[in-house]
Amino acid sequence: MKKVIQKMSLVVFLLSTTLISACTQSLGAVESTQTASIAAQGPVDAKEIEAFADPLFAEKMKEYNVAGSSFVVVRDGKVIVNKGYGFADKEKKIPVDKDTVFQIGSVTKTFTALAAMQQVDAGKIDLHRNIEEYLGGLKIPNKTGKPVTMYDLLTYTPGFELPDETTFTGPQYIGQDISMDEFLPKHMPTIIRPPGEAYTYDNTGFLLAGYAVEKASGIPFAQYMDEKVFKPLGMASTSVRLKPELMKRMAANYDLNGEHRPLEGHAPTDGPQGSIISTAEDMAKYMIMQLQNGKFDGKEIVSQKSLDLMHTHQIFADDIPITTVGFENYFPEYANGQHVVLKGGNMPGHSSLMVLIPEHKTGFFMSYNNDSMVSADIYKEFMDHYFPETEKKAEPVYMPLSEADAQKYFGLYQNTRAYWTRTSITYENGSLVLEGEATGKQKLRMIRPLLFVDEAGEKVAFKEDKNGNVKYFYYTAMNGLSLVAHSQKMEMEKTYSDVPNTSSYKTHINNLSALSIMGAKSGSKFDPTGTMTQGEFADALIKAEGHYVMAGSEDGLRQQLAAGIPNLNPSTPITRQVAAAMIQNLKQLEPVATSKVTLQDTADAWAKDAITALVSQGIVDPDTKVNADGSFTFRAKDLLKRQEASALLDLAFGYYSLPIKR
Repeated sequence: MKKVIQKMSLVVFLLSTTLISACTQSLGAVESTQTASIAAQGPVDAKEIEAFADPLFAEKMKEYNVAGSSFVVVRDGKVIVNKGYGFADKEKKIPVDKDTVFQIGSVTKTFTALAAMQQVDAGKIDLHRNIEEYLGGLKIPNKTGKPVTMYDLLTYTPGFELPDETTFTGPQYIGQDISMDEFLPKHMPTIIRPPGEAYTYDNTGFLLAGYAVEKASGIPFAQYMDEKVFKPLGMASTSVRLKPELMKRMAANYDLNGEHRPLEGHAPTDGPQGSIISTAEDMAKYMIMQLQNGKFDGKEIVSQKSLDLMHTHQIFADDIPITTVGFENYFPEYANGQHVVLKGGNMPGHSSLMVLIPEHKTGFFMSYNNDSMVSADIYKEFMDHYFPETEKKAEPVYMPLSEADAQKYFGLYQNTRAYWTRTSITYENGSLVLEGEATGKQKLRMIRPLLFVDEAGEKVAFKEDKNGNVKYFYYTAMNGLSLVAHSQKMEMEKTYSDVPNTSSYKTHINNLSALSIMGAKSGSKFDPTGTMTQGEFADALIKAEGHYVMAGSEDGLRQQLAAGIPNLNPSTPITRQVAAAMIQNLKQLEPVATSKVTLQDTADAWAKDAITALVSQGIVDPDTKVNADGSFTFRAKDLLKRQEASALLDLAFGYYSLPIKR
């Protein structure tokens, strides 16, 4: 009897376990379904958001070596979640919370756009009049004959040659007070493209927009933002300036290796393009106003008409939306078909991202303390979780492309912002071939004339001038690589009366001429066998490297290229060995192990390694022959000829001097 009871007990136990397990699985399935259902409604439940965000931030912060991050989500005028992850200061074990202060970098530009639109609402600025009318007498050099407007500035299309020439940051600017009145006349770049014609991410444009707000309102920019934006929104922990009381709560700045780096300030001190500091708590209020048609706590901060311009895409590349008034649309594929406006920002050691989905009254903001792109991953995961793609994208129908029809796209293109980034467009077996250092080699298939797609599904949109000639392209993949700008076709067929078509240097000379690195010596003559001074070569070298004057970087760059070279003098004619050493100082190339080369002639000890490294990498002028055994004569102490300089610079810094099919 006892055994029977034991068997019955065992059966009951097993049945109970099975039932409990089944119930648990059933409840788990219900809970999972409920969670998925909540997610499908968007971010509305705090517990669900945290269940999504907590493991995501843990994973991504570890992957990107981020010490700490804030994260705030708003929906329908309310803060749903506002929390911090990790450390504001990992050495002191100070955690990030909703009141941790970060430098929000270029998210500042949306505030500047808002201030400008307030002045438009007040009738003090006309969006479409010459911006010089609002600059207190400041003049903008302009080679196009078309005036630049506030609208051009706020949509990233003013056409400046060096859009970041006014971006000066560094520890030395903390504690200084440099006004825009003092700064701008000394650092004004030139407009070289007709305003409105091409998108180029532009810091100068927003600096000028803020300056116009200051002049039109009669109130210094920092004071204006305090009185007209921050105080009405209750943003007590936000400032254009590095206020001491806010700096006490500021997160430490770290590099990508997790090493502490110094805090950097701005010149000018009030930087409408990027100097605001803020907290997640304050940014939530700003987003709520943005998502409530410009109103906050019953007060109108900006008109709905103006806010509509900020939330409506204004600039397109074919069918690809790029910018609004103030906001952008990079990583468009992450939007999953939703109307999204966003803005990212970076200062050395701090990064931020604000994402608004106006039709769902939803937004999120994050700041973190390094320069990684962890924000892009968070954005993608957020959209995939809460606003997944509802319709499967149809496979594009590709059009045939003949070589004859492809001709108009061929050429060498230069990015209008990162102008050291050059891209070649050629043709191969029914496809365009796009090739560059930033992109590698990509085959492009035609969806329709002027619109192509690469093998990964990224779009390439070309733009014609008024005569029907292709002038620009915009590549969403390059946009994602932070090259945020159109690329412009270079005029390659330059005719110099003293450079024959048979010259082995002609392609190099044309490439550098097209990129405005080296041009005519006088009139229509290039002077190919003429010499250069050390100063002239250094100027051309800096242009070829692609560095513009940013944060005072040119002085440091000149020091770098001069390292280890004795007795430099800008007015002294440059020798070939000095040129090689200067190039190597910037390139820092390692000799190719499989290319054993041996210098046969005499060179100074400080130049030998540089010469060998360049030649092993194939950076050598056409008149320097490398023998089958790797031996070569460099003519190290001869004076450098201009044509030789063009070859060395083109091979070292240009896009490989690829022959362009025509």
